[in-house]
Amino acid sequence: MIKLQDYARVIRSKNSGPFELTFDILFANLEDYEYFVSSKVLTKESFAKLYQIDVNDIIAFEQIKAARGIKITIPRPWPQGSVGESDMHGSQQYANLLALEIPEN
Repeated sequence: MIKLQDYARVIRSKNSGPFELTFDILFANLEDYEYFVSSKVLTKESFAKLYQIDVNDIIAFEQIKAARGIKITIPRPWPQGSVGESDMHGSQQYANLLALEIPEN
């Protein structure tokens, strides 16, 4: 098994406005992208479980072959800058994705 952090070129999260977070996973080449998608390690259901949200709360789960990437958008747990919000830019929310294990091809 190989961890996503060692397989993907970019794993990041960021604000998608004050009420949403977007996650991007980008791969160095088409072969890596296609292998990851075909492994079905990351699905709407597994992402929802990983982030402890309802699968119906996922706003977008897009696999974009031309960009060799995956984009996922979810509601922020708290609006940006509100009381209790701990990541103003949403840039630390990707950490749960790093340890996803992918079968080696």
